[in-house]
Amino acid sequence: MNTLMMIFYDWSRVVANYFTWLAPLAVRIVVGWVFLWSGWAKLHILPRMIENFREWGIPLPELLTPFVSGMEFLGGLFLLVGLLTRFMSVPMMVIMVVAITSAKWTDVDSLETLLGFEEVSYFVMFAWLGIAGPGPVSLDHLILKKFRRDRPPSDYGA
Repeated sequence: MNTLMMIFYDWSRVVANYFTWLAPLAVRIVVGWVFLWSGWAKLHILPRMIENFREWGIPLPELLTPFVSGMEFLGGLFLLVGLLTRFMSVPMMVIMVVAITSAKWTDVDSLETLLGFEEVSYFVMFAWLGIAGPGPVSLDHLILKKFRRDRPPSDYGA
């Protein structure tokens, strides 16, 4: 039994530890790429997007449409390179909640339907990035590494 425990738990944990950098990088690439191009597209068809926002009942569509489109573009770009990752995750989560409640809520007839929306998956990925951070392959990591090197250890609690 100990051998099985070692194989299924210890061995897989040891192997996975070599790849802890990969999960946040992969999630950032996926959501960053999707939202970079989604925001870019929306910025280029703003009048049509303003009408969509108006139809969905989102208040102040003339103001919020360019803001959300720009946030998707910049948020996607920043997440792609891992810059201000935790900060950028929060407005992206809000955008997903608004997208679900305004454009898709009438389609929700079950928990299965709700959880099947891609916006829910994106929300979860943004939440995970906000909590776990961008990982070591990111500009955030490089900036913090440089910042911490320039300060005495007593200044940042190490």
